[in-house]
Amino acid sequence: MALAFSVNTNPGALTALKALNSTNQSLSVTQNRINTGFKVAGAADGAAIFAIAQNLRADVGGLNAVQQVLDRSISVVDVALNAAETISDLLVSLREKAVAASDPGLDAASRTALQDEFQQIRAQIDSTVASADFNGTNLIKATPDSVSAINVNGSTVFTITGQDLGAATLGVASAFATATAAAAAVTSLDTAVTTVNTVLSKLGSGQNRLQLQKDFTTNLKDSLEVGIGNLVDADLARESASLQALQVKQQLGLQALGIANQAPSSVLALFR
Repeated sequence: MALAFSVNTNPGALTALKALNSTNQSLSVTQNRINTGFKVAGAADGAAIFAIAQNLRADVGGLNAVQQVLDRSISVVDVALNAAETISDLLVSLREKAVAASDPGLDAASRTALQDEFQQIRAQIDSTVASADFNGTNLIKATPDSVSAINVNGSTVFTITGQDLGAATLGVASAFATATAAAAAVTSLDTAVTTVNTVLSKLGSGQNRLQLQKDFTTNLKDSLEVGIGNLVDADLARESASLQALQVKQQLGLQALGIANQAPSSVLALFR
């Protein structure tokens, strides 16, 4: 069946225009993916996948907050550990002075000199305790603070409680006027050293656990970010190839539309 000539309706041009519009739409999508780096940049690109990605992004945001809490907790424990180690060294020095002062044959002047040194070192213990503060948190002061590890839901995973390491709490004598008093101070210092060593062990294991929790959180966050990328990131190599193909189709479509638009003018040949 022969096609009718018409100047009112041009089916060929309409078909070419439809194809060109489709190509332009695909080209716009591809260019947007290349510009943003996303194949799913919004709900219009895929409502279900976008919703899943947003939920995962919320989890990643929560993990960022968890990392900040863990970093702060690790710093608090690190400060407390350094201070407790310093106190342990000070107790060793105190014990040395007390042992020397426990000699019954020591003259009073020498014992007084040892006592003065002892008191200075003892005061340094309380100074160290007061300085063991990080961002307002101190694990070894009187009425010590505590730090916690939390998960992405804001729930506490575990807590590290502090312990007072002040000289008075440790039972460190303030003076020893006699050899007997100095010997008693040695005994109390042995107990204090044991107490501090226990605190050091507790803080050290707590810090290790915090670091393990931080490493787990970091790995989980990385896995989620990779998962989000798999869902929404564009394959730029594929999109680049698609862009070139669509640009060629666009040029061909424009030429086809131009040829189709010239068809009605052939009607004039019938009237020559």
